[in-house]
Amino acid sequence: MTSRFQSVFRSGLFEDQRILVTGGGSGIGRCIAHELASLGATPLLLGRTLAKLERVQTEIIEDKGRAEIAACDVRDAPSVDETVRAFVADGRIDGLVNCAGGQFPALLTETSANGFDAVVRNNLTSTFIVSNAVFLHSMQQHGGAIVNITADCVGGMPLMGHSGAARAGVENLTATAALEWASQGVRVNAVAPGVIASSGFDEYTDERMIHALKKFPDHTPLGRIGTEAELSAAVCFLLSEASYFVTGQVWRVDGGFGLKTNTPMFEMTQPIRNPAYNGFHRSRLPTVLKDDSGV
Repeated sequence: MTSRFQSVFRSGLFEDQRILVTGGGSGIGRCIAHELASLGATPLLLGRTLAKLERVQTEIIEDKGRAEIAACDVRDAPSVDETVRAFVADGRIDGLVNCAGGQFPALLTETSANGFDAVVRNNLTSTFIVSNAVFLHSMQQHGGAIVNITADCVGGMPLMGHSGAARAGVENLTATAALEWASQGVRVNAVAPGVIASSGFDEYTDERMIHALKKFPDHTPLGRIGTEAELSAAVCFLLSEASYFVTGQVWRVDGGFGLKTNTPMFEMTQPIRNPAYNGFHRSRLPTVLKDDSGV
């Protein structure tokens, strides 16, 4: 294992910037936090579980970076407002990555109204709450960049209808915020990952979901699932000055999974070559994939 994130971006890209990352205590959010820190930023890690945030903060400090943390329920507007105010008291927030979220596998007929509402609050309502607080308390005065992590939900999400509905809402929210906040110098984009190997996989116990995770490479034109570092790289680009003329967009990072792969006009075959990029030195293959070679 190398001692630092092997980013493809230039050293110091985010020097002295403060970038808030929700869901920064695990999975994709943890990876993004590490890459931002390796590029000079101070990630402000926000999540519900303080112990997870402390572990990531310790990792970043061990790697010679900086990070600040705060435990907060991103679904609770007063709590978020108080936390963002506290962060802003120490300096402006230059960027925001809305990565917090979660769902559970269930068919629509297996989903209660309360369950549906919980997933919408986890993924859509929280994105609105945090974005609004950061805009009002910092970006309205100083500008900035927001990247929302959604999902590759085009064409529906069987077993994840609640999450698909929420993520589609995030895409529309992204476009609306990009329009309303452009005059204040705020860019708002989204990244829609396909299947990315992360610790969240091991939260699934439903056999239907475990079976699906193992089969995704067979249904992806590039023949594998993605790495956390490949998703993080897209986020870093959208936060960077290289995307200063990009706003209101949804960038799909899915190996082509959202393409029309079931058409009789073309038979998909396994690719001859498609190496994975994994610059995250602390990444770990999810247990559910350890007997699989699709990453």
